[in-house]
Amino acid sequence: MRDFSDDLKALRTRLDEAQGYLKIDEGRARLTELEAEIGRPDLWDDQERAKRLNGEYSNVKGDTDLYDRLSSELEDTEVLYEMARDEDDESQEPDLLAAMGTIAGELDALELRSLFTGPHDEADAIVHINAKDGGVDAQDWSEMLLRMYQRWAERRGFDFEVDDYSEGTEAGILSAEFTLKGRYAYGMMVAERGTHRLVRISPFDNQGRRQTSFAAVQVWPVLENPDIEINEADIRMEVFRASGAGGQHINKTSSAVRLIHEPTGMVSTSQEERSQLQNREKALSRLKAMVAAKIEEEHEAELARIAGRQAQVGWGSQIRSYVLQPYQMVKDLRTEYEVSNVAAVLDGDIDGFIEAFLRHKRTTADETE
Repeated sequence: MRDFSDDLKALRTRLDEAQGYLKIDEGRARLTELEAEIGRPDLWDDQERAKRLNGEYSNVKGDTDLYDRLSSELEDTEVLYEMARDEDDESQEPDLLAAMGTIAGELDALELRSLFTGPHDEADAIVHINAKDGGVDAQDWSEMLLRMYQRWAERRGFDFEVDDYSEGTEAGILSAEFTLKGRYAYGMMVAERGTHRLVRISPFDNQGRRQTSFAAVQVWPVLENPDIEINEADIRMEVFRASGAGGQHINKTSSAVRLIHEPTGMVSTSQEERSQLQNREKALSRLKAMVAAKIEEEHEAELARIAGRQAQVGWGSQIRSYVLQPYQMVKDLRTEYEVSNVAAVLDGDIDGFIEAFLRHKRTTADETE
Protein backbone atom coordinates (compact mmCIF):
# COMPACT_ATOMS: atom_id res chain seq x y z
CA MET A 1 0.00 0.00 0.00
CA ARG A 2 1.47 3.33 -1.07
CA ASP A 3 2.19 5.88 1.68
CA PHE A 4 0.02 9.00 1.20
CA SER A 5 0.76 10.51 4.63
CA ASP A 6 2.88 13.41 3.38
CA ASP A 7 0.43 14.24 0.58
CA LEU A 8 -2.49 14.39 2.99
CA LYS A 9 -0.47 16.42 5.48
CA ALA A 10 0.36 18.96 2.76
CA LEU A 11 -3.32 19.26 1.82
CA ARG A 12 -4.23 19.76 5.48
CA THR A 13 -1.64 22.55 5.75
CA ARG A 14 -3.04 24.27 2.66
CA LEU A 15 -6.57 23.99 4.01
CA ASP A 16 -5.48 25.52 7.33
CA GLU A 17 -3.95 28.40 5.37
CA ALA A 18 -7.23 28.81 3.49
CA GLN A 19 -9.05 29.10 6.81
CA GLY A 20 -6.83 32.09 7.51
CA TYR A 21 -7.01 34.03 4.24
CA LEU A 22 -10.72 33.30 3.83
CA LYS A 23 -11.22 34.61 7.39
CA ILE A 24 -13.55 31.73 8.20
CA ASP A 25 -13.84 32.44 11.94
CA GLU A 26 -14.70 36.10 11.26
CA GLY A 27 -17.07 34.99 8.52
CA ARG A 28 -19.08 32.71 10.81
CA ALA A 29 -19.57 35.55 13.29
CA ARG A 30 -20.49 37.96 10.49
CA LEU A 31 -23.04 35.49 9.08
CA THR A 32 -24.97 35.60 12.34
CA GLU A 33 -25.11 39.39 12.16
CA LEU A 34 -26.10 39.39 8.49
CA GLU A 35 -28.87 36.85 9.00
CA ALA A 36 -30.38 39.12 11.64
CA GLU A 37 -30.14 42.15 9.35
CA ILE A 38 -31.57 40.35 6.33
CA GLY A 39 -34.44 39.05 8.41
CA ARG A 40 -35.66 42.55 9.34
CA PRO A 41 -39.11 43.36 7.89
CA ASP A 42 -37.97 46.86 6.83
CA LEU A 43 -34.91 45.57 4.97
CA TRP A 44 -36.07 46.69 1.51
CA ASP A 45 -37.03 50.18 2.63
CA ASP A 46 -33.48 51.04 1.63
CA GLN A 47 -32.91 49.05 -1.56
CA GLU A 48 -29.24 49.92 -1.98
CA ARG A 49 -28.45 48.78 1.55
CA ALA A 50 -30.54 45.63 1.09
CA LYS A 51 -28.65 44.72 -2.08
CA ARG A 52 -25.33 45.36 -0.36
CA LEU A 53 -26.24 43.18 2.64
CA ASN A 54 -27.53 40.36 0.45
CA GLY A 55 -24.38 40.50 -1.64
CA GLU A 56 -22.16 40.36 1.43
CA TYR A 57 -24.20 37.48 2.84
CA SER A 58 -23.83 35.53 -0.39
CA ASN A 59 -20.06 36.08 -0.44
CA VAL A 60 -19.44 35.19 3.21
CA LYS A 61 -21.72 32.15 3.13
CA GLY A 62 -20.09 31.00 -0.09
CA ASP A 63 -16.66 31.15 1.57
CA THR A 64 -17.71 29.27 4.69
CA ASP A 65 -19.64 26.65 2.71
CA LEU A 66 -16.66 26.08 0.41
CA TYR A 67 -14.27 25.71 3.34
CA ASP A 68 -16.62 23.33 5.15
CA ARG A 69 -17.05 21.19 2.04
CA LEU A 70 -13.30 20.95 1.40
CA SER A 71 -12.70 20.17 5.07
CA SER A 72 -15.30 17.40 4.97
CA GLU A 73 -13.89 15.95 1.75
CA LEU A 74 -10.36 15.96 3.17
CA GLU A 75 -11.51 14.26 6.38
CA ASP A 76 -13.28 11.56 4.35
CA THR A 77 -10.11 11.03 2.31
CA GLU A 78 -7.99 10.80 5.45
CA VAL A 79 -10.35 8.22 6.93
CA LEU A 80 -10.37 6.21 3.70
CA TYR A 81 -6.57 6.20 3.68
CA GLU A 82 -6.36 5.06 7.30
CA MET A 83 -8.76 2.17 6.61
CA ALA A 84 -6.95 1.15 3.43
CA ARG A 85 -3.56 1.34 5.14
CA ASP A 86 -4.74 -0.77 8.08
CA GLU A 87 -5.98 -3.44 5.67
CA ASP A 88 -3.12 -2.93 3.19
CA ASP A 89 -5.80 -2.51 0.49
CA GLU A 90 -4.04 -1.30 -2.66
CA SER A 91 -7.34 -1.25 -4.58
CA GLN A 92 -8.19 2.06 -2.83
CA GLU A 93 -5.20 3.89 -4.31
CA PRO A 94 -6.98 5.15 -7.47
CA ASP A 95 -9.85 6.57 -5.38
CA LEU A 96 -7.41 8.22 -2.99
CA LEU A 97 -5.42 9.77 -5.83
CA ALA A 98 -8.59 11.05 -7.48
CA ALA A 99 -9.92 12.56 -4.25
CA MET A 100 -6.62 14.25 -3.41
CA GLY A 101 -6.30 15.55 -6.96
CA THR A 102 -9.76 17.13 -6.78
CA ILE A 103 -9.05 18.80 -3.45
CA ALA A 104 -5.64 20.04 -4.62
CA GLY A 105 -7.20 21.50 -7.78
CA GLU A 106 -9.79 23.43 -5.80
CA LEU A 107 -7.11 24.73 -3.44
CA ASP A 108 -5.00 25.82 -6.42
CA ALA A 109 -7.89 27.97 -7.67
CA LEU A 110 -8.69 29.21 -4.18
CA GLU A 111 -5.17 30.31 -3.34
CA LEU A 112 -5.45 33.27 -5.73
CA ARG A 113 -7.62 34.76 -3.01
CA SER A 114 -4.64 34.82 -0.66
CA LEU A 115 -3.04 37.39 -2.95
CA PHE A 116 -5.71 39.99 -2.25
CA THR A 117 -4.45 41.99 0.71
CA GLY A 118 -5.52 45.56 -0.09
CA PRO A 119 -8.32 47.26 1.87
CA HIS A 120 -10.45 47.74 -1.26
CA ASP A 121 -9.62 44.59 -3.23
CA GLU A 122 -13.14 43.17 -2.90
CA ALA A 123 -14.73 46.36 -4.24
CA ASP A 124 -16.17 47.08 -7.67
CA ALA A 125 -13.86 49.04 -9.99
CA ILE A 126 -14.08 52.25 -11.98
CA VAL A 127 -11.84 52.05 -15.05
CA HIS A 128 -10.74 54.80 -17.46
CA ILE A 129 -9.10 54.14 -20.82
CA ASN A 130 -7.46 57.07 -22.62
CA ALA A 131 -5.81 57.14 -26.05
CA LYS A 132 -2.25 58.45 -25.81
CA ASP A 133 0.55 58.72 -28.39
CA GLY A 134 -0.18 57.22 -31.79
CA GLY A 135 -3.01 59.27 -33.31
CA VAL A 136 -5.80 57.23 -34.90
CA ASP A 137 -3.94 54.00 -34.12
CA ALA A 138 -3.95 54.87 -30.42
CA GLN A 139 -7.68 55.55 -30.56
CA ASP A 140 -8.28 52.23 -32.28
CA TRP A 141 -6.01 50.54 -29.72
CA SER A 142 -8.03 52.08 -26.87
CA GLU A 143 -11.21 50.57 -28.29
CA MET A 144 -9.46 47.19 -28.60
CA LEU A 145 -8.58 47.38 -24.90
CA LEU A 146 -12.17 48.27 -24.03
CA ARG A 147 -13.35 45.18 -25.90
CA MET A 148 -10.65 43.04 -24.23
CA TYR A 149 -11.83 44.03 -20.76
CA GLN A 150 -15.47 43.50 -21.70
CA ARG A 151 -14.70 39.97 -22.90
CA TRP A 152 -12.67 39.31 -19.74
CA ALA A 153 -15.54 40.56 -17.57
CA GLU A 154 -17.91 38.17 -19.36
CA ARG A 155 -15.54 35.27 -18.63
CA ARG A 156 -15.39 36.27 -14.97
CA GLY A 157 -19.12 36.82 -14.61
CA PHE A 158 -18.65 40.51 -13.78
CA ASP A 159 -21.22 43.15 -14.72
CA PHE A 160 -19.76 45.63 -17.21
CA GLU A 161 -21.34 49.08 -17.44
CA VAL A 162 -20.05 51.76 -19.82
CA ASP A 163 -20.41 55.11 -18.03
CA ASP A 164 -18.78 57.43 -20.57
CA TYR A 165 -17.64 57.00 -24.15
CA SER A 166 -15.92 59.53 -26.40
CA GLU A 167 -15.57 58.50 -30.04
CA GLY A 168 -12.31 58.92 -31.91
CA THR A 169 -11.77 61.35 -34.75
CA GLU A 170 -11.68 58.67 -37.46
CA ALA A 171 -11.89 55.35 -35.62
CA GLY A 172 -11.84 53.90 -32.12
CA ILE A 173 -12.27 56.02 -29.01
CA LEU A 174 -10.57 58.99 -27.41
CA SER A 175 -11.57 57.74 -23.97
CA ALA A 176 -14.03 55.52 -22.13
CA GLU A 177 -15.08 54.98 -18.54
CA PHE A 178 -16.70 51.79 -17.31
CA THR A 179 -17.63 50.17 -14.03
CA LEU A 180 -16.85 46.54 -13.26
CA LYS A 181 -19.16 45.00 -10.68
CA GLY A 182 -18.14 41.78 -9.01
CA ARG A 183 -16.18 40.47 -6.06
CA TYR A 184 -12.47 41.32 -6.34
CA ALA A 185 -13.04 43.39 -9.48
CA TYR A 186 -10.78 46.15 -8.17
CA GLY A 187 -8.19 43.76 -6.76
CA MET A 188 -7.81 42.17 -10.20
CA MET A 189 -8.03 45.31 -12.31
CA VAL A 190 -5.21 46.96 -10.36
CA ALA A 191 -2.93 44.71 -12.41
CA GLU A 192 -4.03 46.60 -15.55
CA ARG A 193 -3.26 50.09 -14.29
CA GLY A 194 -0.63 51.75 -16.46
CA THR A 195 0.26 52.34 -20.09
CA HIS A 196 -0.33 49.58 -22.65
CA ARG A 197 1.79 49.57 -25.84
CA LEU A 198 0.74 48.10 -29.19
CA VAL A 199 3.11 47.39 -32.10
CA ARG A 200 1.55 46.40 -35.44
CA ILE A 201 1.26 47.21 -39.13
CA SER A 202 -1.11 50.16 -39.08
CA PRO A 203 -4.44 49.56 -40.83
CA PHE A 204 -4.66 53.34 -41.22
CA ASP A 205 -1.32 53.77 -43.03
CA ASN A 206 -1.56 53.51 -46.83
CA GLN A 207 2.11 52.53 -46.98
CA GLY A 208 1.64 49.64 -44.52
CA ARG A 209 4.24 50.85 -42.05
CA ARG A 210 4.66 49.51 -38.54
CA GLN A 211 3.13 51.76 -35.90
CA THR A 212 3.59 51.95 -32.14
CA SER A 213 0.66 53.32 -30.18
CA PHE A 214 -0.19 53.76 -26.52
CA ALA A 215 -3.29 53.75 -24.31
CA ALA A 216 -3.44 54.50 -20.59
CA VAL A 217 -5.60 52.59 -18.11
CA GLN A 218 -6.50 53.94 -14.69
CA VAL A 219 -8.42 52.08 -12.00
CA TRP A 220 -10.18 53.18 -8.84
CA PRO A 221 -12.22 51.27 -6.24
CA VAL A 222 -15.92 51.99 -5.86
CA LEU A 223 -16.21 53.10 -2.23
CA GLU A 224 -19.59 52.96 -0.53
CA ASN A 225 -19.09 56.01 1.67
CA PRO A 226 -15.77 57.71 0.87
CA ASP A 227 -14.45 59.41 3.98
CA ILE A 228 -13.50 62.60 2.21
CA GLU A 229 -14.95 66.03 1.62
CA ILE A 230 -14.54 67.85 -1.69
CA ASN A 231 -14.91 71.62 -1.95
CA GLU A 232 -17.82 72.31 -4.30
CA ALA A 233 -15.91 75.30 -5.67
CA ASP A 234 -13.30 72.85 -7.00
CA ILE A 235 -15.87 70.95 -9.08
CA ARG A 236 -16.90 71.93 -12.59
CA MET A 237 -20.07 70.28 -13.88
CA GLU A 238 -20.99 69.57 -17.50
CA VAL A 239 -24.32 68.14 -18.62
CA PHE A 240 -25.06 66.29 -21.84
CA ARG A 241 -27.48 63.84 -23.35
CA ALA A 242 -27.05 60.29 -22.14
CA SER A 243 -25.94 57.92 -24.88
CA GLY A 244 -24.77 54.37 -25.22
CA ALA A 245 -21.40 53.17 -26.43
CA GLY A 246 -21.20 54.12 -30.07
CA GLY A 247 -23.18 57.32 -29.62
CA GLN A 248 -26.81 56.19 -29.90
CA HIS A 249 -28.98 58.48 -27.78
CA ILE A 250 -31.06 56.92 -25.06
CA ASN A 251 -32.35 60.14 -23.55
CA LYS A 252 -33.62 63.31 -25.23
CA THR A 253 -32.85 65.50 -22.20
CA SER A 254 -29.48 66.59 -20.84
CA SER A 255 -29.62 64.33 -17.79
CA ALA A 256 -26.09 62.91 -18.01
CA VAL A 257 -23.51 64.59 -15.78
CA ARG A 258 -19.75 64.94 -16.00
CA LEU A 259 -17.86 66.30 -12.97
CA ILE A 260 -14.31 67.63 -13.28
CA HIS A 261 -12.24 68.03 -10.12
CA GLU A 262 -10.12 71.04 -11.01
CA PRO A 263 -7.21 70.50 -8.55
CA THR A 264 -6.52 66.93 -9.76
CA GLY A 265 -8.07 66.95 -13.24
CA MET A 266 -10.04 63.84 -12.36
CA VAL A 267 -13.28 63.30 -14.25
CA SER A 268 -16.33 61.30 -13.19
CA THR A 269 -19.38 60.68 -15.35
CA SER A 270 -22.82 59.22 -14.76
CA GLN A 271 -25.62 58.78 -17.26
CA GLU A 272 -27.39 55.65 -15.98
CA GLU A 273 -29.99 57.40 -13.83
CA ARG A 274 -33.14 59.10 -15.10
CA SER A 275 -32.60 62.53 -13.57
CA GLN A 276 -29.73 64.98 -13.65
CA LEU A 277 -29.76 65.18 -9.84
CA GLN A 278 -29.42 61.41 -9.45
CA ASN A 279 -26.60 61.30 -11.98
CA ARG A 280 -24.81 64.14 -10.20
CA GLU A 281 -25.02 62.30 -6.87
CA LYS A 282 -23.65 59.14 -8.45
CA ALA A 283 -20.87 60.99 -10.27
CA LEU A 284 -19.95 62.82 -7.06
CA SER A 285 -19.71 59.54 -5.15
CA ARG A 286 -17.38 58.18 -7.83
CA LEU A 287 -15.33 61.36 -7.83
CA LYS A 288 -14.87 61.14 -4.06
CA ALA A 289 -13.70 57.53 -4.45
CA MET A 290 -11.17 58.60 -7.10
CA VAL A 291 -9.79 61.45 -4.99
CA ALA A 292 -9.65 59.25 -1.87
CA ALA A 293 -7.79 56.55 -3.83
CA LYS A 294 -5.35 59.15 -5.18
CA ILE A 295 -4.58 60.32 -1.65
CA GLU A 296 -3.96 56.70 -0.61
CA GLU A 297 -1.69 56.15 -3.63
CA GLU A 298 0.33 59.26 -2.83
CA HIS A 299 0.65 58.15 0.79
CA GLU A 300 1.80 54.67 -0.33
CA ALA A 301 4.30 56.22 -2.73
CA GLU A 302 5.72 58.42 0.04
CA LEU A 303 6.10 55.44 2.40
CA ALA A 304 7.80 53.53 -0.41
CA ARG A 305 10.17 56.46 -1.03
CA ILE A 306 11.09 56.57 2.66
CA ALA A 307 11.69 52.81 2.60
CA GLY A 308 13.90 53.21 -0.46
CA ARG A 309 11.79 51.26 -2.93
CA GLN A 310 9.67 52.14 -5.94
CA ALA A 311 5.91 51.98 -5.42
CA GLN A 312 3.79 50.32 -8.08
CA VAL A 313 0.96 52.79 -7.80
CA GLY A 314 1.40 55.14 -10.73
CA TRP A 315 -0.38 54.83 -14.05
CA GLY A 316 1.91 56.76 -16.35
CA SER A 317 4.51 54.03 -16.76
CA GLN A 318 4.43 51.39 -19.47
CA ILE A 319 3.41 48.01 -18.07
CA ARG A 320 2.77 45.73 -21.04
CA SER A 321 3.64 45.35 -24.72
CA TYR A 322 1.39 43.73 -27.31
CA VAL A 323 3.35 42.95 -30.47
CA LEU A 324 1.55 41.83 -33.64
CA GLN A 325 4.43 42.44 -36.09
CA PRO A 326 7.15 41.40 -36.82
CA TYR A 327 6.39 38.58 -34.37
CA GLN A 328 3.48 37.87 -32.02
CA MET A 329 3.86 38.25 -28.27
CA VAL A 330 2.30 39.91 -25.25
CA LYS A 331 4.77 40.59 -22.45
CA ASP A 332 4.28 42.19 -19.05
CA LEU A 333 7.31 44.35 -18.32
CA ARG A 334 6.89 44.14 -14.53
CA THR A 335 6.67 40.37 -14.14
CA GLU A 336 8.29 39.12 -17.40
CA TYR A 337 5.18 36.96 -17.91
CA GLU A 338 4.57 36.51 -21.64
CA VAL A 339 2.42 34.57 -24.10
CA SER A 340 2.50 34.21 -27.89
CA ASN A 341 -1.26 33.88 -28.47
CA VAL A 342 -2.04 37.58 -28.89
CA ALA A 343 -5.52 36.90 -30.31
CA ALA A 344 -6.57 35.04 -27.15
CA VAL A 345 -5.32 37.87 -24.95
CA LEU A 346 -7.19 40.49 -26.94
CA ASP A 347 -10.26 38.29 -26.62
CA GLY A 348 -10.10 38.58 -22.84
CA ASP A 349 -7.68 35.84 -21.76
CA ILE A 350 -5.69 37.98 -19.31
CA ASP A 351 -6.00 35.96 -16.08
CA GLY A 352 -2.39 34.77 -16.40
CA PHE A 353 -1.11 38.36 -16.47
CA ILE A 354 -3.25 39.33 -13.50
CA GLU A 355 -2.17 36.38 -11.37
CA ALA A 356 1.49 36.91 -12.27
CA PHE A 357 1.23 40.55 -11.22
CA LEU A 358 -0.49 39.72 -7.92
CA ARG A 359 2.17 37.14 -7.07
CA HIS A 360 4.93 39.56 -8.06
CA LYS A 361 3.35 42.29 -5.96
CA ARG A 362 3.18 40.04 -2.88
CA THR A 363 6.75 38.80 -3.35
CA THR A 364 8.03 42.37 -3.67
CA ALA A 365 6.13 43.39 -0.54
CA ASP A 366 7.53 40.42 1.41
CA GLU A 367 11.09 41.27 0.37
CA THR A 368 10.80 44.86 1.62
CA GLU A 369 9.23 44.07 4.99
